Amino acid sequence: MDSPAPLTPLAAQVLDALPQTQCTRCGYPDCAAYATAVAAGECDINRCPPGGAAGVQRLAAITGRQAGALAPECGTEGPRTLAFIDEDWCIGCTLCIDACPTDAIVGTHKRMHTVIEPYCTGCELCIPVCPVDCIVLENASGSASGWDAWTPEQALQARKRYEFSSWRRKRYAGEHAKRLEEKARMKLADLPAHSQHTDPVVLDKKRAVIEAALARARAKREAASER
Repeated sequence: MDSPAPLTPLAAQVLDALPQTQCTRCGYPDCAAYATAVAAGECDINRCPPGGAAGVQRLAAITGRQAGALAPECGTEGPRTLAFIDEDWCIGCTLCIDACPTDAIVGTHKRMHTVIEPYCTGCELCIPVCPVDCIVLENASGSASGWDAWTPEQALQARKRYEFSSWRRKRYAGEHAKRLEEKARMKLADLPAHSQHTDPVVLDKKRAVIEAALARARAKREAASER
């Protein structure tokens, strides 16, 4: 499995102090991106509602910056939550599966989905994508909120599951792109046999379209390999 991009020592410390919900409420695509921005001094240390006030104190101790109240635009501190799917309303669209950062939702197309409770971080990312509003969040920590609602073990498990999920999705996307590229090359190699058109002008236009698509795919692949 490919390793994620290395973090600076400070960013790694910040990341270790986050509850790993991967909820994006901080305004960044994941906890690692937020940790990187905090370490670089690009954003405040008060943008993680799941970590709550205790989380802000943790980041203040690590960065030496002054602790303050949670940024209101990011949300409020609250209990740890779990998502539940109403099986009577689920239509099996798979949108929640695609949205879940820790692969905590299982199911197949047009079949009922369910949440694996120990893996759910309560990130809420499945809520807005559900077209039939069959997902609800339930309190999983009682009156405990912020870091009082999490254990280091839960945070570590969420982090590992997110890292594996990210790797799996990236690998699938790469394999899918490769299959499409190979299919396009095969078609280009014998275009008349793969087309219902016989007009040379039409075939030349299709050839140009396929060649341009292959050039874009090659450029995208090369750019990705240079990162």
